[in-house]
Amino acid sequence: MPIVVQKYGGSSVADVEKLRRVALRVQQTRERGYQVVVVVSARGDTTDELLALAKQVSADPPRRELDMLLTCGERISMALLSMALQEMGVPAISFTGSQSGIITNDVHSQARIVEVRPYRIEEELARGQVVIVAGYQGVSSKREVTTLGRGGSDTTAVALAAALGAESCEIYSDVDGIFSADPRVVPDARKLESLSYDEMQELASAGAKVLNAQAVEFAKARGIVIQARTAHGQGTGTRVEQGKPGDTGVKGVTAEGDMAVLAAVGGPAQVARVLEFLDARAVRGRALAFDGLLGREGRAFIAVPLQDVHGLQALQRELGERFGESVALREEVGAVTAVGAGINADWSLLRRALGAAEELGARVHAVHTSPLQLTLLVDKQHLKGLTSRLHREFLGA
Repeated sequence: MPIVVQKYGGSSVADVEKLRRVALRVQQTRERGYQVVVVVSARGDTTDELLALAKQVSADPPRRELDMLLTCGERISMALLSMALQEMGVPAISFTGSQSGIITNDVHSQARIVEVRPYRIEEELARGQVVIVAGYQGVSSKREVTTLGRGGSDTTAVALAAALGAESCEIYSDVDGIFSADPRVVPDARKLESLSYDEMQELASAGAKVLNAQAVEFAKARGIVIQARTAHGQGTGTRVEQGKPGDTGVKGVTAEGDMAVLAAVGGPAQVARVLEFLDARAVRGRALAFDGLLGREGRAFIAVPLQDVHGLQALQRELGERFGESVALREEVGAVTAVGAGINADWSLLRRALGAAEELGARVHAVHTSPLQLTLLVDKQHLKGLTSRLHREFLGA
């Protein structure tokens, strides 16, 4: 029997009624002749609530203990869904990430999967069981519980699909697929029928919350087609797969407000010291620009997503103690990014983007471009307005 991996986000399992609807969908998939592995996220706002609780105890919680705490949310979801399926007469069993064979490196809070050993899952599938897996978590070679960062349940699902040779990996959320912009910001955003792995990875890295960037990286490396669908209803969703030659143009516009920019003054050696400082604290950067053309003292800008930075005040204090006034953390700046193959084949789109920002009165602090994306750093107060304006400029809505 072919295997299908289904992943359900936190809003899909937020209450008992939604859990039962998920269980019914899983039952229907099984009745169509599939072996089913289900990956679940923590219910609703559980992760945020646990994180807020931790920060009441400690402004900068130890990463190991934070992982021990936050993994509880997915364990609640997996056990409840298994109970719901068994109540319907469907044989099911739940596993944590470590029980499922998700092996990671030893970086707490932002671990990466290095190997999957799904032996227990395969044994239970052979017995006719639906296997429910807690997403977002794994175990390191040191036998420590680890978490994969925000959106890590997507990565769990794709990694399992690859290891199990699944026919497909279905990512369910409360929206029907992937849109050209956040519909809450751009009401006229259109649903995309398909996206290439590269385009989706750029959108995810730039702040789109639909899929996790590492999950897309896994899917691309192993040729796993991802289908992003709604958990409520029968929409067509969006396929994320290998791109087709000649499929160019802007596909989406997204904004990221949960970020800060490190501005550093100094030469390459100074920038290297700042990067070493960030690596030692597992603080990831999304983009780096360095300008040293006008003299020995250069300037560097490092965009840092804050979703996995715990203890921001402590980080700022340590930066001041280590680098003084030569390094500043700017929290008032965010990013608006347009994504699409061939987006920078010439400078026309960037010129239009800069013109749109000027019309809005949004000061552009920095620009970053690649073959697939162009990003403008602006004050956070302009993020929504510039997102809507660029969507209209590039996609006509």
